[in-house]
Amino acid sequence: MDYWPRLKLTGVQSQSLGANQARVILSTSEGDMEGIFHATRGTSGVIWVCGALGGLDGPSFGIFALLSQRLLDDGISSLRLNYRLPGDFEECVRDILVGIQFLEQKGIDRIALAGHSFGGAVVIMAGTMSPLVKAVVGLSSQTYGAQRVNHLSPRPLLLIHGERDQNLPALCSQHIYEWAREPKELVIYKDCGHFLRECHQELEELLRQWLLDKLQGAGQRDSG
Repeated sequence: MDYWPRLKLTGVQSQSLGANQARVILSTSEGDMEGIFHATRGTSGVIWVCGALGGLDGPSFGIFALLSQRLLDDGISSLRLNYRLPGDFEECVRDILVGIQFLEQKGIDRIALAGHSFGGAVVIMAGTMSPLVKAVVGLSSQTYGAQRVNHLSPRPLLLIHGERDQNLPALCSQHIYEWAREPKELVIYKDCGHFLRECHQELEELLRQWLLDKLQGAGQRDSG
């Protein structure tokens, strides 16, 4: 899949939303994508993407928006990115790579990717295609598009799923975990559905601590 033609970031429009937030439009030769950029000082950042319908806030009561603000205190910026063509797997992967270009222009070169559902497979694929990606998180991930997860190593992978997911069974993340190489982690939340609302507090703490460790803790020394 590395032969896919890459999109080039050709321009950025930005509108301040206050509180270290800005609405950004990332322009390419094949259309624009919208995002919310949460900026702080430092070289670490996260790109967050939703499922096949797109969006910006994430599952579990908008946990992407919540964590984007919370991680600012930890010196980690965030880009919540909406797709140009929601549901088109290859195009959405290309969108992630444009988001990486944007963060690189901001001096951010230690990047984690986090995606929900369809977006879980998107970030796994994108993670294999950029050396700036240092860690990947898949939430309630689908298996389609995730088959190359074995190429993600030595980047750490965290997979999270709800045991009662009626959209994509937890077996999906279990399969991805089996395909992946170390370092990898799998967390299955009992009594949780596809959107992980039932485990919101535990999920928020897990994601924050894991991302902080992989971007600014031991993971930084391990992955170089």
